Amino acid sequence: MSNIVHKDNVQRASVLQHVSLNVRRLRHAAGLSQSALAEKSDVSRRMLVAIEAGEKNVSLGTLDRVAEALNVAFSDLIQAPDSRDPSRINELAWAGAIPGSKAVLLAKAEACREVELWEWSLEPGEVYHSECDAVGWSEQIYVFEGCLTVFFGDHQRRLESGDFFMFASHVPHGYRNDGSRATRFVRNVVI
Repeated sequence: MSNIVHKDNVQRASVLQHVSLNVRRLRHAAGLSQSALAEKSDVSRRMLVAIEAGEKNVSLGTLDRVAEALNVAFSDLIQAPDSRDPSRINELAWAGAIPGSKAVLLAKAEACREVELWEWSLEPGEVYHSECDAVGWSEQIYVFEGCLTVFFGDHQRRLESGDFFMFASHVPHGYRNDGSRATRFVRNVVI
């Protein structure tokens, strides 16, 4: 099982600190001792002590078991505790032993039924107008090539390659390529 961050990674300290603070805070909120959480999660007490001290690199599987025992999402364990926007995570969740191998959890959204995953391409000057979705639906956009203007309600947001954005899609919205080359992006519709 892969650890969340390889021991030599420079971003190791911040994500392990987030995990440490969040596990301790959520365990206290649940009224659980370390021993009770260990039993409930099937993670050794010794491992939990090390996690809460920020001293132990931990596997994704172990964090999943701890999150389930605390009745929270995986993202609640790795997100910066002082985050102003709870839907925007943008935290390194895994780094491999080979530089450049990584997984970044960008955002989260509540889903009642399903999530649709779309790959989009828009040529320069192309515009797509979407109909309003039902209240409670949202969209997550990740641009991986070019730039994209997302317009929603009375607002718009320009996203460059590598940017991501999430918005409630129950308002008039759409996508526009104002650039000089094709843009490609991933769109999740959260239902």
